[in-house]
Formats: sequence, structure tokens, C-alpha cells
Amino acid sequence: MTDNYDNPLIARYASEEMCRLWGPERKFRTWRKLWVALAEAEAELGLSVTPEQIAELKAHTDDVDFAAAERYERKLRHDVMAHVHAYGDQCPSARGIIHLGATSCYVTDNTDLLLLREGLTLLRNRLVSVIDRLATWAAETRALACLGFTHFQPAQPTTVGKRACLWIYDLVQDLEEIEFRLANIKARGVKGTTGTQASFLELFHGDQAKVRQLDELVSRKMGFDSAYAVTGQTYSRKVDSALLATLSGIAQSASKAATDLRLLQHLKEVEEPFEVEQIGSSAMAYKRNPMRSERICGLARFVMSLEQSAAATAATQWLERTLDDSANRRLTLPQAFLAVDAMLILYQNIASGLVVYPQVIARHLRDELPFMATETILMAAVERGGGDRQTLHEKIRQHSQAAALVVKQHGGENDLLERLRHDAAFNSVDFSEALKPEKYVGRAPQQVDEFLAEIVAPIRSRHAQTLSQQRETALKV
Repeated sequence: MTDNYDNPLIARYASEEMCRLWGPERKFRTWRKLWVALAEAEAELGLSVTPEQIAELKAHTDDVDFAAAERYERKLRHDVMAHVHAYGDQCPSARGIIHLGATSCYVTDNTDLLLLREGLTLLRNRLVSVIDRLATWAAETRALACLGFTHFQPAQPTTVGKRACLWIYDLVQDLEEIEFRLANIKARGVKGTTGTQASFLELFHGDQAKVRQLDELVSRKMGFDSAYAVTGQTYSRKVDSALLATLSGIAQSASKAATDLRLLQHLKEVEEPFEVEQIGSSAMAYKRNPMRSERICGLARFVMSLEQSAAATAATQWLERTLDDSANRRLTLPQAFLAVDAMLILYQNIASGLVVYPQVIARHLRDELPFMATETILMAAVERGGGDRQTLHEKIRQHSQAAALVVKQHGGENDLLERLRHDAAFNSVDFSEALKPEKYVGRAPQQVDEFLAEIVAPIRSRHAQTLSQQRETALKV
């Protein structure tokens, strides 16, 4: 225990991998790698940067002196310059060429873009795993008929597997969004203080071609195919806004499915995994609360709120840049990734261990199916018995209201079928045939098969290596 606040996203929820990605060690090592890339590119284009200076910089990319940087920042009140000085102390011969021609956003923005790209890759892999595991469950329950709900009121039956496909399809669309963002994220590159590259044009004595080459060369050294065409001091914050909208979309999908599972667990039809020694309530020992699903919903609410912050930041940049985005982005970007990472870990766990109760599902379906079967019974009575459709409709209406009264006011069983069986007007109807649940689920089982074959199978194929690695990891745990 400590006296200081501890961020629960780090202490309780997110993976170590995601926490390390957004940690200070990774951030400041990346700054140094960017300074090395800049020095290398400047040397390759003819500036007075020696191989010995570059070698010295490379020798100290990973041994950041955090204590020295902290001392410099207290004095200089500038985080980038603090690290320039700390790096320079370790690299005395290269001190004069560190950060040559650059502005602070050269390291801060390019680092953010690298972290955003890697964070998206981690989330993509988790998303693929959730899709894979839900798809396995959907295949297993493809034909298990269950009561459908609209407005959370009993509606036409569906199947458990078809409902799972609704959850999966939301995630598939999120995956498409992530893949689009990954394909289109670029480097900020080397743009200078207000994005005009004026300092670099001066360094290269007005050689515009070399300035363009510098931008391209550094971007490639960072692992990007290209840089954003124009920037101010920063890359456009619409990039952040779009990325957080994508993360918000994942949160929406996860929360929708988790809410559905909470409702289904209340109905005792489907439950999330529950450990042998897990405690549902400190007071009510019998309880099995859907705590994983509830946690997903809570984290999702947080992530969806961050989307608004990114939009406001993008909308208030004040010409070439204002510093008020800095504090905001230090919070919103890492925490959005940490929270979505945590959600997908929970979702993956749930999808791997969902528990289905077919007998409860069947009972709920039996309770409501007589009402839903009335149209089929009506058509059979007209077709086979030659009855008048309007007359039979009125009889069914009267019997239905009487049966509903028994259920709602007296707490009795739904006796609609018995009433219809004893009505001579329906003697021609085969009630056993009319009440088969599979008659009312339409193409749900076939839709599951088609969806898994046409939509999920290509995803599994495209990400086969990722899925294989994750399954191996799961076996080791």
C-alpha cells in the first residue's frame, strides 16, 4: 500500500504489454532513436555529422538517465530540452548535433505516432482473438433455438448462435476500422517549428530537394512509408480524433455484447465464466454476478467519453498549434488504449468460457411460443379445416387474452394451447407440428454458417499466425 493514487488501468486492468508501451522507458528511448535517425539522415545528405557522433548516440539510446533528465526539467521547465541535455551529457562529442534543426514535436509527435501504431496492432490482435472465440461458440450454438427480444419483450425466436453473430459482426466492423487506421497512419516527419521546414532549408543552404529527402528518409527510418503531406507544429489532431473514434467503436461493441450477456445472465439462459472459489457478493453468498461484463461496460463508458475530448482538442488548435493539447493527450491517448486493451482481455475471457443452459432457454421459449404460433395455427385451420379466417382470428384473440390473464393476474401457466385444442374450430390443426421451435427461427442456423464461412473464415485465414500464437500462449497459462 502507498499514499499515492494508483491508476487502476495499470494496477488492475490492462496488460503488461500495453502498460509498457505507454510507459516512460519506451517513450524516451524512442525519442533517442528519433534523434539518431535524424542525425543519420542529415549525415547521409551531407551535413557535418560524423560516424563517431552517430555511434556515440546509438551506444546510449537505451540507457536513459532519468534522474538527470528530471533535474534538468526542474531547472529548464521543458521536457524535451531536459532530455536533450541528459542525452548530451552521455554523448559529449555528439552534444552539438542532437536535435539539429528540429522542434520538440519532432520527437513528441513522431513518438506518439509510433506508439499509436503499435497500440493499434496490439488491439487488432486481441480483437481477432475475440472474434475467433465467439465464432467457435456461435458454431456450437448455431441451431439452439431461443426466444428473441425486441424492446426486451418476447419476440420471434432466433438462435443462440445467430445472436452471437450479431456481436461478432460489430467486432468485424471494428477490425475493418483498425486495419484502415493502420494502413493510413503516417509519420509527422521532419517539418520544423511551424511546419514550414525553414530551419532545415537553412541547414541545407536553400536546397529544397534535400529538405524533402530528409523528410522522406527519416520517415522510412521510423518504419513509415510516408509522412503527412503538411503539418503545423504538430500533425493534425484529427488523426487522434479519428483513432479515438475507432477505439470508442470497439467500446460500443463490447458494451453492447456485455449488456446483452448481463440480461441473459439475469434470465439464467447464458452466463459468463464463474471461478470455483469466486465470490459474487460479500453479503449474498448465493449470487453469481456478471462482474466481467459489468467491468466491460464501465470501462467502455470511460473510453466513449474520451472520444469527445479528442474531438474538442482537434477543434481548438489555434492556428499552427497551442500547448493546451499536450496535457489532454497525455491522459486521453494512453488511457484509451489501456482501457480498450482491458476490455478485450475481459471479452476474450468471457468468449472462451460462456455457459449455456438449454433447458432454461427451452422453458422460456415454451412459455411464449403459443402466442407466437397463433398465426401458423390460424393458417393451418383455414387451409386444412376450411374455416373462415376472420372468425378464427377472433377466436384466437379471445383465447389469447384469457390465457394472458391467467399468466399475468393469477401467476398461472400459459394455457392457450389447451384452450385452442378444446375448441372444435381448430380440430384440423396438428399442434405438435405447429409448436416445433425450429419452425420459427427462419434461416438463423444457415445465416450462422454463411456468416462464419464468408466473413469470419477470411479473418481467421488472414490472421492465422496471430491466432496460433495466442492459442499457444493460452495453453501455457
